[in-house]
Amino acid sequence: MAATAMDATPADVDKHLRAIITNLYVLLVQAHDYQGASTQTAMSAEVRQLVQNLQDLTKTSRRLPTTVPIDLIQYVEEKRNPDVYKRQIIELVMQYNQLQKGRAQAFADFRDILGREMMSAIPDMREDVRTVLRASGGDA
Repeated sequence: MAATAMDATPADVDKHLRAIITNLYVLLVQAHDYQGASTQTAMSAEVRQLVQNLQDLTKTSRRLPTTVPIDLIQYVEEKRNPDVYKRQIIELVMQYNQLQKGRAQAFADFRDILGREMMSAIPDMREDVRTVLRASGGDA
């Protein structure tokens, strides 16, 4: 989905959230240090500003670009449960993560074996190999 001029960004939402937090903080301080009519007037203005910021946040959040995977749309159109789709995706991600973990472990084991073999085969390079092994997280 291409971004358009009407799309909002997470930074826009962040700006509105910060303004709302500021409004709430100012209201808290004013309520704590209430001094009569002047404070009431200031609090009324702050509440109006808070409501305006909440409205702006709502409008901005509606303009955030949202994308739904085509696979999910097809899944729902086939009258299948999207929770099952989510579970299947999570299982696939877990399998992929396990595969990547295995690959990383295999490379680490290979690094350690190669380092040991190089240190025994080329004694003059022992310290250099040990330095490289330590720098790469291996057993030296």
